[in-house]
Amino acid sequence: MLTVGLTGGIGAGKSEVSRLLVECGAVLIDADRIAREVVAPGTPGLAAVVEAFGEEVLAEDGGLDRPGLGAIVFADEEKLTLLNSIVHPLVGARSRELEEAAAEDAVVVHDVPLLTENGLAPLYDLVIVVDASTETQLERLVGRRGMSEEDARARMAAQATREQRREIADIVIDNDVPLEELARRVKDVWAGLVRRADGGPADRRTARE
Repeated sequence: MLTVGLTGGIGAGKSEVSRLLVECGAVLIDADRIAREVVAPGTPGLAAVVEAFGEEVLAEDGGLDRPGLGAIVFADEEKLTLLNSIVHPLVGARSRELEEAAAEDAVVVHDVPLLTENGLAPLYDLVIVVDASTETQLERLVGRRGMSEEDARARMAAQATREQRREIADIVIDNDVPLEELARRVKDVWAGLVRRADGGPADRRTARE
């Protein structure tokens, strides 16, 4: 088994790369999806969040009021730390369960948005960073997601820098390209991952050209 950490800045195209890797045959473990699952209605995770923050963080349907909770924790670093102390261990435990259920020869890709920020690179056999220029990120966030430029720049500034992400990368996929070219680059990277999973040498490089 080969474990891969996949990350990238907002608007860089990480989700598209993860989709393409799954098409190639990767087993995907999506940290964001798991983070939602572990605090779903009826879970111990949701009960722990309610105990910590009160029933005002519940929506009318009994689920978690994510915007309301976000407004509480992102304005208070101590409360954000408390929330992370509840959710992160649950996400880690579920991720390990899914990884252990994969085939012995699988390439398991962990899609982790804040991999760089949380210092998680050592958890994986190698790290792939999806990278794009600031201009490309802004174009995608404003043009495709409908964000204001101010909001897009603020979201980008709240994350690790491109340099910090590239510093921890074993493989960088440059994504200032059309989807067809991105798909070709991902297939090239996938071939290297399969070689590594089969016991061959790892490719430490930038996917471009």
